[in-house]
Amino acid sequence: MPALSLRRRILRGLTAGTAVVTLAAGLAACGGDSDAATTTDSASSGTVTVGRLSNGAAQQTTLQVPEVTSISAELPAAVRKSGKLEIGVGALPSGFPPLAYVGSDQKSLTGAEPDLGRLVAAVLGLTPEVKNSTWENLFVGIDSGKVDVAFSNVTDTEERKKKYEFASYRQDNLGWEVPRKSTWNFGGDYENLAGRTVSVGSGTNQEKILLEWKAKLAKEGKKLTVKYFQDQNSTYLALAGGKIDAYFGPNPGIAYHITQVANTPQATRSAGTFSGAGETLQGLIAATAKKDSGLAKPLADAINHLIENGQYAKWLAAWNLSNEAVTKSEINPPGLPVDNS
Repeated sequence: MPALSLRRRILRGLTAGTAVVTLAAGLAACGGDSDAATTTDSASSGTVTVGRLSNGAAQQTTLQVPEVTSISAELPAAVRKSGKLEIGVGALPSGFPPLAYVGSDQKSLTGAEPDLGRLVAAVLGLTPEVKNSTWENLFVGIDSGKVDVAFSNVTDTEERKKKYEFASYRQDNLGWEVPRKSTWNFGGDYENLAGRTVSVGSGTNQEKILLEWKAKLAKEGKKLTVKYFQDQNSTYLALAGGKIDAYFGPNPGIAYHITQVANTPQATRSAGTFSGAGETLQGLIAATAKKDSGLAKPLADAINHLIENGQYAKWLAAWNLSNEAVTKSEINPPGLPVDNS
């Protein structure tokens, strides 16, 4: 996310509706230690199971991903010699489904982010070792060399480029959630909000964007009603009861909630997305390594291999995040400007 305070505000919205899973994650989060125990799996063998132990958040899918020697040859010598890819995830203490959280066995880290890390490791012919930490210690781990790369919903920003290099892999999006029976869609145009009642989290990036649209509509003589609720459960009760037309929040959290209520009378659907960086720039989530580490190119090439061969699309689909797909992984693409990061 763009900045620590902003990330906290956005993740507050992302996690509020996931109390059951996040409680389990918190109970399993290594007794308050800043780093969870290192975990390994068999990605280096060429088989990666995504969505494992997801507690219903994903469709478990096993993918064959053999090493691509032309890409693994690009790795820095020290990483190639180690045979491991140390992957940092900043999900302590409570996780943030569906991106990274403790799975249904109450001990294993699951989620879209560590799964992509494992897929990339397979392309590189490396054994993935996933290390879970707090958000702050995630960057300490990169700086100190304790981890090689972070796959942890890190937004590409110009400020961060002073210390880190990036390989993009997902759009950084906000989302719209409506009852499944609703025919309304955002369509990328704030004018479609005229006459609607929308809920948003107070103090969040999405609230800032929504209030700007409300002001624009007011100047045009049109009304947008914004409503606030104390917690996510109240928001979803209001959505089910027709008291609001839509909820505007972090897209991954919405994707997660849609899977949780899919077979209930309160079923919802996505009504579109909007860049978390605002209307002038598509925000991007990126694999994050230490600047000048030599990792950005092999990481980007590995992600592009996954895109070209279909495993990337299957990974996103398994986690209900297909609406955040990118067509290409870019090395250090334009990021959130310094004055907005």
